[in-house]
Amino acid sequence: MTNRVDRGAVAVLVLVDIAPGSRAWGFGRFVVGRFDLYRVPGLRFFKVLGSGYESGFGLRPSVSRQGLFCLFDDEPAADAFLAESTLAARYRSHAREFFAVKLKAFSCRGSWAGMSFPVNAQAPASGPIAALTRASIRLPKAAAFWRQAPLTQRSLDGAQGCLFSAGVGEAPLLRQATFTMWDSVAHMDAYARSGAHLEAIKAAQRHGYFSESMFVRFVPSGAQGTWLGRRYG
Repeated sequence: MTNRVDRGAVAVLVLVDIAPGSRAWGFGRFVVGRFDLYRVPGLRFFKVLGSGYESGFGLRPSVSRQGLFCLFDDEPAADAFLAESTLAARYRSHAREFFAVKLKAFSCRGSWAGMSFPVNAQAPASGPIAALTRASIRLPKAAAFWRQAPLTQRSLDGAQGCLFSAGVGEAPLLRQATFTMWDSVAHMDAYARSGAHLEAIKAAQRHGYFSESMFVRFVPSGAQGTWLGRRYG
């Protein structure tokens, strides 16, 4: 496919660990969260996301961690959302950890809910870089897909150059994603093209695990907040 050039679009990934006293509010985000996002200026695409246990990628969901992926028309709209929006302020006030990062795509393959993300950045000569891999898993293929997940997660945990990883998803079992940040393109490519991850990709292609999938590489900027005890920004 040919990537569409869009010089303005900026994505934002938000991850939060909801405080114990705000769990009801957090669960409510999965039910009514999308309604708050319809009114956000400059927002062209969004997904409210759950997270895996301990922010990992697996069958066990987290009861407190969740996320939000947004694509904005331009960087001022993304900045205004993070700095000024009532919704971002609510997430911060209900969270014991809040992390956000801005992202500009330099490559995109596939689609998410029928949308292919605009490419508006050059591939960086050096790191850091970020990647989002997401898929809609066919129900008859779910068991076979998830049998491979533990090995893939362990290989990611020990991957050289991986600075950050989080397992997220739109729906349990069937709509899943992994977000990672790396110190270089070389280290990310080495992980993607070897070991358990490569075997999982081959199996997915061979057996048709996915009804839709997408792999995007980003230039990250403006990382802020705290995640898994580590401070950013």
